[in-house]
Amino acid sequence: MIIKPVIEVAKAAMKKPTTVEFPEQKESLGDRYRGIHKLDMHTCINCSACARICPNQTITMVEAEEETAFHKGKEAKLFPEINLERCLFCALCEEVCPTDCLILTKDTSYEKFDRRDMIKRPEDLE
Repeated sequence: MIIKPVIEVAKAAMKKPTTVEFPEQKESLGDRYRGIHKLDMHTCINCSACARICPNQTITMVEAEEETAFHKGKEAKLFPEINLERCLFCALCEEVCPTDCLILTKDTSYEKFDRRDMIKRPEDLE
């Protein structure tokens, strides 16, 4: 009766450690992993479908400047700003985007010292 738990403990002690030495080593991520968003401002048509479908109201449309080839300057348009602190990473914004300009990457670097850094402006998402 006592021997069986001792054997299990001995087996567990002999296994390789399951933790990784962060940040030197990074955990391998699955194919369906969802990380920080990426925005292509040049293909975004400013439809705000991503902001309307977001269940947590994580995405708000803010004014940002985009370089245009036609005007040879910068033009202000509305682009998505994402609050990663509230995001569920449900990928509804990615699914509803008609031009596929908003995608979720496998980037896991959302550890910050200041909460304000969790709000990603359109320029930060490129």
